Amino acid sequence: MAINILDGNQQDACRLPMKGEKAMGMTMAEKILAAHAGRELVKPGDILTCKVDWAANHDMFFTVGGQTDFDKVIKIANPDRCIIFLDHAVPAPTTKDAEGGIKARRFAKKHGITKMFDVGDHGVIHQMLAERGFALPGKLIACGDSHTCAAGALNSAARGFGPADMLYTWCTGENWYQVAPTILYELTGALPEMVDGKDLFLYIAGVYGDAINKNVEFGGEGVANLSISQRQSVATMCAEINAEFAIFPCDEKLLDYIRDRAVEEFTPVAPDSDAHYHEIRKIDLSRLVPYVALPHFIPDNCQPVTAVEGMPVQQVLLGSCSNGRLEDLAVAAKILQGKKVASGVRMIVTPASQRVYLDALRAGYLETLVEAGAVVTNATCGACYGGHLGLIGSGERCLSTTTRNFKGRLGTPDSEVMLAAPATVAATALTGKITDPRNVQ
Repeated sequence: MAINILDGNQQDACRLPMKGEKAMGMTMAEKILAAHAGRELVKPGDILTCKVDWAANHDMFFTVGGQTDFDKVIKIANPDRCIIFLDHAVPAPTTKDAEGGIKARRFAKKHGITKMFDVGDHGVIHQMLAERGFALPGKLIACGDSHTCAAGALNSAARGFGPADMLYTWCTGENWYQVAPTILYELTGALPEMVDGKDLFLYIAGVYGDAINKNVEFGGEGVANLSISQRQSVATMCAEINAEFAIFPCDEKLLDYIRDRAVEEFTPVAPDSDAHYHEIRKIDLSRLVPYVALPHFIPDNCQPVTAVEGMPVQQVLLGSCSNGRLEDLAVAAKILQGKKVASGVRMIVTPASQRVYLDALRAGYLETLVEAGAVVTNATCGACYGGHLGLIGSGERCLSTTTRNFKGRLGTPDSEVMLAAPATVAATALTGKITDPRNVQ
C-alpha cells in the first residue's frame, strides 16, 4: 500500500495562491476541501463543489416515510464509490424495516453497488467506515447520518447530509460545501486512569458549548496519548456540538491502525504552520475527570460525575458508534469482573460491529459481562436512536455511552438519558446509582 506523506514544508511548496489572493496557511479541513475541489487555496466562506471519495447510506435511507426519490434514480455516477450499510434496524424489528431492507438490496442490485454490508456482516455505519478501511487520511466522505464526523479520527473530512443531498451525491459523485472557520483544540498531557475520550468530549461540550458552523480540529503532543478508539469517540460526539468536520492529525498510531485495513491509497493531511484558526483552545488531558451529560441536551450541560453521584438509574447502556468498540467493552469487563450488576438495574451491551462482537467474545469480555448480569445484543444502532433492543419506560433514567440525550431519545418522553464514558457506566451498573469509576477500582 503506497502512502503519500508530505510534510508541512513540502505542502507549502506545492501550494500557490490564486490570482489576487493572499497566500495563507490552511487547516486540515481546508486542505482536504481544496484538494477535492481542484483549488490551490480555500478560505472560510468559500463555497465549493467537491468530488467525494465515498458516499454512504444506511437502511433508514430506504425506510423514512415519504422518502421515495431513490426509486426514481436512473443512473448512479460511480457505483464503486457508493456503500450501503444496514445498521439501524437489523435484524428487522418491524415489517416496515423488513420492506426497507428489500428496497436497499434491490437498489444496490439495480445500480451495481457491490459494497453492501447486510445482516451477518454488519455494524454501526461509522465503525464500519473505519473498520473496513474506507475512512482514510485525506479522504472526503459524505454519509446520510449525522455522526459521520466520526471518520475525522482517521484524518478524514467527513460529515452527514440529508437524503436529498445524499441522493445528489450518489447521482453526481459530488457535493457542495461552504468552508467553515476552524477551532483548534491543542492537547497536552495524557488522560488519567478511568478517564476516557468521551470524558474529553463532555468536558469540551460543557466548558465551550456549541461549535455551530465551525470545524473542530485537534493537535498538540497530547494527541499521541489518545488511542484511536478514544479519538473516534471524540470525533463522533462532535456532531453534538454541531461541528461541520472534526479532524485529528495522522500519526504513527493511526498508520498502524489502518495499515492492514486501507482499501486504497491515501494522503495524510497536516495543517500548515501558519494556518489561521478562529480560536485556539488548550486542554491539559492530565487534569480531566470523568464527566456526565445531564438530560436533555449536551452543549453547556455537562458536569463532573462527582456533581451528580448517587442519582439512581434503572438502566445502563454500553455501545453505539461513540463507545461500542473492543476497548470500551474491555474497560467495562475489567470493572465488572467477578461482580454483579445491581439489583433492579438492566445493563445492555451493544457491540459496534459483528467483528467487535466476535473479538470481544474471543477475548472473554462478553462472558464476563453476561456473568455479571448484562444482556449482550446484536451490533446495531437500535437502542441509541430509540428504535429497539433496550428502550426505557416512563419515569426511568438511563446512563448511556451513546451519542444523544434528547428528551425521549431512548424511550418515552418522560424518561431521562444521561451520557458518560464506559468506565462510569460500568461503575454505575454495579451500584445502581451514578458512580465515579475512580471509586470502584
